[in-house]
Amino acid sequence: MVYRVLAQVFPCILLTACAGSSAMRVSANEIIIKTSAAPICGSSGAAKVAQKQAAIETLKAGYDRYVILGEASGNNISTTQLPGTYQTYGSANVYGNYGTYQATTTYQPGAVITTGGYQQSLGIRMFKEGDPNGSAAIPAREILGPKWADSIKSGVFTCT
Repeated sequence: MVYRVLAQVFPCILLTACAGSSAMRVSANEIIIKTSAAPICGSSGAAKVAQKQAAIETLKAGYDRYVILGEASGNNISTTQLPGTYQTYGSANVYGNYGTYQATTTYQPGAVITTGGYQQSLGIRMFKEGDPNGSAAIPAREILGPKWADSIKSGVFTCT
């Protein structure tokens, strides 16, 4: 069990963090984004991933801007302390019928395993450039930066 958890968590640490999103279309111009992120991301990392995914989905759907209509967040983070180990070293000295014994015990705590993740959901409404109803909407390309086209192709998998 422990090795299975480590096998799932270790690659995430190497990649800085693991995150994933899905999108569900609820109308012609509205989408719900659901994001999950590894414990190392924190709630703010999950929110960043969700925002980038909202921008990606906006552009994929043929729109240019979006507003966030609502959000929800949560987490199911838990930590487990694995059992530690004790190591005792000793020495004895015997003098006739008398003797002494000296021992030193060292405790090595077990590893702490963190499991679970952070969740973020966003409800977004998308607008085309020039739509007067979207004048205050967030420009999707601005959120993704100058390499926005690459972001659409690769997606968002880290919270950095």
